[in-house]
Amino acid sequence: MKAFVKQLSVFFLIITLMSSCSNSKKLEVEIFETSANGNQLTRLAEFPVADSIVKISVLPGEEFQLITGFGGSFTEASAHLLNRLNKENRDKILEAYFGESGSRYSLTRTHMNSCDFSLGNYSYAPVEGDKELEHFSIQEDMDDIIPMIKDARSLSKDGFKIISSPWTAPPWMKDNKDWRGGKLLPEYYNTWALFFSKYIDAYKKEGIDIWGFTVENEPLGNDSNWESMHYSPQEMNEFVKNHLGPRLNADGHKVKILGFDQNRGEELKNWVDVMFDDVDANQYYDGTAIHWYASTYDYFPESLQYAYIKAPGKHLIQTEACVDAQVPRWKDDAWYWSKEATDWGWTWAPDDQKYLHPKYVPVFRYARDIIGCLNNWVDGWIDWNMVLDKQGGPNWAKNWCVAPVIVDPEQDEVYFTPLYYTMAHFSKFIRPGAVRIGFENADNSIMVTATQNPDGSIAVVIFNPNEEAKRIRLSLKEKSVEFSINETSIQTILIKGL
Repeated sequence: MKAFVKQLSVFFLIITLMSSCSNSKKLEVEIFETSANGNQLTRLAEFPVADSIVKISVLPGEEFQLITGFGGSFTEASAHLLNRLNKENRDKILEAYFGESGSRYSLTRTHMNSCDFSLGNYSYAPVEGDKELEHFSIQEDMDDIIPMIKDARSLSKDGFKIISSPWTAPPWMKDNKDWRGGKLLPEYYNTWALFFSKYIDAYKKEGIDIWGFTVENEPLGNDSNWESMHYSPQEMNEFVKNHLGPRLNADGHKVKILGFDQNRGEELKNWVDVMFDDVDANQYYDGTAIHWYASTYDYFPESLQYAYIKAPGKHLIQTEACVDAQVPRWKDDAWYWSKEATDWGWTWAPDDQKYLHPKYVPVFRYARDIIGCLNNWVDGWIDWNMVLDKQGGPNWAKNWCVAPVIVDPEQDEVYFTPLYYTMAHFSKFIRPGAVRIGFENADNSIMVTATQNPDGSIAVVIFNPNEEAKRIRLSLKEKSVEFSINETSIQTILIKGL
C-alpha cells in the first residue's frame, strides 16, 4: 500500500476557511471506500498520496430521475441455504442486507412458481384444467421464501419493495406442456391473469405486500435450459391490456406492471416501441424491466436513453444481474478484484458479439454497470441471488452463478465477498425517493454519479478502475474539499448539513 498523508486535517482546514468566507455552515462529509487493498466500506480518515487533481463538481440544480431503490432477490436457493445455517449466521446475513448497520436494501425481487434457482420444478396451480384456480396455493414458499421475507422485513427500518416475476406458467397452460419454452395457450390467458391476482391475495394474507410484477422473466427465452415461457411483444401487450391489467384493476390491486424483463440493447429498443406505441397497453404498463446479460461490461447507454425517451416518467428498473456461468471463489477477495471472471457469452456468444463478453473484474462489472445505469435514467437496480453456496447453487439446472454472500452450510461458514460491499455503496447511501442530480467530471478514466436524498444529504459515488490513486477536488456551489481515492476502488462521499 502506498504511503498515507495527513490529509484529513487539511480537509477540515479548507472547509473551515471556505465556510468563513461564505458565511455558511461547515460542510459535513463522510467518505467510505471499498478497494482492492482491503477496505470494505471503510470510513476513511487518511488518504493515499496522489499527484494530479481531478475536478468533480456536483450540480444539485440539475435533476433527473427519482430513485426507486437497490437490492437483491429472494430465491428459493437463498432461503433454503439460510435455513441450513445456525441462527447466528442467518441473522448476521439478514442484518447485513436489511438492517441499519448493513446495506439497507430497499428494492427486491422474487419468483412466482419455480425458477432455475429452485430445488426443483413447482407451481402454485398444480391441478391440470383448474381454470378457476380453486387449488391455488403458495405452500411451496411457506418453509423458505416467506420466512426469509418476513425476517428481512422485521430488520428493515424503512421497509422494502418487492417485485415478483414468473418464469413460466404451469405446463398444463402451455402449448408444449413443458416447464421450459413454449407459449401460454390463449384459452388460459384469463386463468393466468387470475393467477397474479391470487398470488397478491395469498401473500397479503401472510402480511407481505407485492409492489410490482414483471409480466414474464426473459420472454425471449433461455434456449429452454430452465423454466421459461415465450412472448412476442405483441403477445405480451395482448395479455396485459385485455387480461392482466383489467383483472388486477377489477380486483382492486394497486400494483406496478413492468414489461419486457430481458436484456438491454437493440431488443430493448424494439420491445419498448411495441409496448408504448400501443395506447391501450401503454395505460397498464408502469415501466420497463431490464437485465444485463447481453453484456456484463457494456451497459448500452443508447438503448437506455431510447427507453427513457419512449416513456418518460415511467420506471426503468434493472431487475436481474449476477456474475453468471461462474462457480464462486471461496474466501478469495483477490479473485473478485482480478480480470479473471467470464460470463456465458465468453463461450457461447456468436462471434460478432464476443466483444461484448470480455474477461472483466467482478467488482468492476457491478460498479460500472450501476453507475452507467443511473446516469442513463435507470431508477432501480436489483442483484440476483442474495446467498449461494460454494458451488454457485443450489440450482436444479446446474446454472451456477456468483452471489455477494457465499455460504458453506456443511461447515456453517459465511463469506461476504467484495461484491457485497460494492452493492452497499449504493443501497446504503442512496435512499428511495432520492433524485439523481448533475455533475461535471474532468477525468473520463473514472466514473461518477450523484444523488440527493429526501433528507437533503447528497451521495456521490466515484469508481476508480485505474491502477493509480486519484486526488479529487469535489465542489458543491461555492464550497470544495480535497481527498484521494485509492487505485482499483469505489468510494461513496456523503455530504450533509447543506
